[in-house]
Order: sequence, then structure tokens, then C-alpha cells
Amino acid sequence: MKQLLILSGKGGTGKTTIAGAFIKLANAKAYADCDVDAPNLHLVINQSSEARQSDYYGLAKAEINRDLCVQCDMCRQNCRFEAIKATPEYKVDLYACEGCGVCKAICPAGAVSLKPARAGELMLYVDDTVFSTAELKMGSGTSGMLVTEVKKQMKSAAENTDLAIIDGSPGIGCPVIASLSGVDMVLIVAEPSISGISDMERIIKTAEKFQPKIAVCINKYDTNIENTKKIESFCQKHELPFAGRIPYDPDAVRAINNGMSIVDIDCAAGRAVKDVFDKTMKILYI
Repeated sequence: MKQLLILSGKGGTGKTTIAGAFIKLANAKAYADCDVDAPNLHLVINQSSEARQSDYYGLAKAEINRDLCVQCDMCRQNCRFEAIKATPEYKVDLYACEGCGVCKAICPAGAVSLKPARAGELMLYVDDTVFSTAELKMGSGTSGMLVTEVKKQMKSAAENTDLAIIDGSPGIGCPVIASLSGVDMVLIVAEPSISGISDMERIIKTAEKFQPKIAVCINKYDTNIENTKKIESFCQKHELPFAGRIPYDPDAVRAINNGMSIVDIDCAAGRAVKDVFDKTMKILYI
């Protein structure tokens, strides 16, 4: 299975819009949304099947047995995260608890235990295609681990598929690192702004550590031609394949707002993304 990951160094570049268009153009049989903090690929990819849902358990959290608790206050005094409250019975703030286990180790009455905590929900849609996604529970810090599970369930359900398209997270944090692991190619969607150029350079440096093929395209290129030329010059200087330009297009905005991909209608952005797709596929299969 060839895995094409679509990334951006920052949010708002149009990464998911392009991922949705690529899925349609490739007639992809396997795809995933690895932006588990704010998944939205499903908004432009309509699913006819019901999701297979499963709970995802991340780090263990402390739990206090009130019947055994002697209220010695040792757990609260020694919790560096201030996750234990006495109100007046002792209880654990699950959002603050990091599962370090100090409270369990120090409790003289054996009233504290560590139990797996629900950190999110995995969803898998299977009909004639396989779509894997998930949503992280608010306050959970295990986004990278959940992304790994999203990719695992996609590969398990579509092991005989030739191509998988993955919509990654913005930025360069844990979910991006987990998304990058094992992919064949990364298409970086840049925008022609000062922050867009800076974040593009950061995500390129991050992606290079995993040694996939890397290409760059520019979305909304006509909003700043000077910065567009800077991005193209950067790619040329660093010998990075340039996959093309996509213009800002009000018709594309309307398509997305109506739950469609930009290749579902005839518009300037849709025509441009087809050229970007063709160049990307050539790079992927060289």
C-alpha cells in the first residue's frame, strides 16, 4: 500500500480541501483523517455506511476508593499536578491527572489505583471504501497515540488496497510525527504568507527526518504573488519537487460550505488541483 500524507505547517492552508479533492480524483479505496483534535475530512467525503465505533483508552488515571480512604492527605500533598481535591471527600480531577502513580505509591491505605481512562473514540467506515478517523476527548494528551491507531485500523481494514490518502494535522507536533511514520510521500500545502512560509520550512525539516518523498504546492497563491515566488525559489534551491499553484476561488468556498469537494464542481481551484494531483501521482510512483 502506497501512503500519501497531506500536511501543512499551520492551520487554514486548505490541506483538508485538497485531501478531499485527491480522494475523489484517485477514487481512493482507503483514506484517513489523522487530525484527531479537529477532524473534518468527513464534511467533504460523504459516507453511506454507519461507523464502527470503539473507545480509545490512553494513559491511566488515578482513582480513589472512598471506602478505603483514611483522608491522610498524603496523595494531595504529593501530587505535583494538583489533581487531587479534598471537597471534603478526596477525588481526582481527571483533566489534571497525568497518571504518574505517585499517589498510588504513597497511599498508606491502598485506596488509590490507576485505571485506563477513555481518551477518545475511533470510527471506521467500511463499504466499498475504508475511511478511518477518530476524535480525541477534550483534555487528553495522547493525540499521537490515537493517530497511530487511526492508521492501524485503516491498514488492517484495507490491506489489499494500492493507495491510501491521509489527511494529517496542522503544525509539527505529536499527531504530525505519528502521521509521518511509515508513509511513502508527503505533499505539503503552503500558503503565501510570512507565517505560511516559516511553518512550511519547519514541516519540511520535520518530514525530512522520516525520509519520505516530499513535494510542495501553494494554495491561494494569488493572494500574494511575491511570497508565492519565494516559496517556489525555496523549493528550487532545496531541490524539492513543486506540484503547482491553486488560486483563491470563491466558488471553492461555496462548494465546501455545501459539503462538496472542489472537484465536484467546475471551478478554477478544482481545475488547478487536478494538475497538482497529476504531478503528485507521478512523483509518488517514480
